Amino acid sequence: MGVDPGTNILGYGVILVDERRAHFVDAGYIDLRKERDHFIKLKRIFDEVGGLMDRYSPDDLSIEAPFYGKNPQVMLKLGRAQGAAISAALQRQIPVFEYSPRKVKMAITGRGSASKEQVALILCKTLDISIEPKFLDATDALGIAMCHFYQLTNPITDRSGSSNWEEFVKSHNDRVK
Repeated sequence: MGVDPGTNILGYGVILVDERRAHFVDAGYIDLRKERDHFIKLKRIFDEVGGLMDRYSPDDLSIEAPFYGKNPQVMLKLGRAQGAAISAALQRQIPVFEYSPRKVKMAITGRGSASKEQVALILCKTLDISIEPKFLDATDALGIAMCHFYQLTNPITDRSGSSNWEEFVKSHNDRVK
């Protein structure tokens, strides 16, 4: 499961992986714009993301790291939204993995500076789905989930992201001959 945290719009994406291939399950967003109280927004994030986890029982939560833009207040608010989603996962003993926006874009498009629209287009083709352009928060979240999938299936990285061959061989005896 991937989450694109936000205090106005939070995107989520769920994929199913079988035999080293990803399949689309669900994607959408939680609209928090009508909530005026920031702490109520955080409670809604915790409750609604937790509800999605209860519904889909993900093995992992992949989440986008907050990035520093022009306004540090935005980063603080995004960090709180991220924390609410992470808390929902940790309460359910779901491992959490964090990816920078640049790493996600690189994993999906091959360019760390790709636009949200480019990420959405490639994801729609890769997963054979059609999502309206207004759901870019949802496709961002799908991108985060796919980035995590690519990280897990990369033969030179282990589950923690290490590219140490010795660790890879130890943790993947069945794949090494």
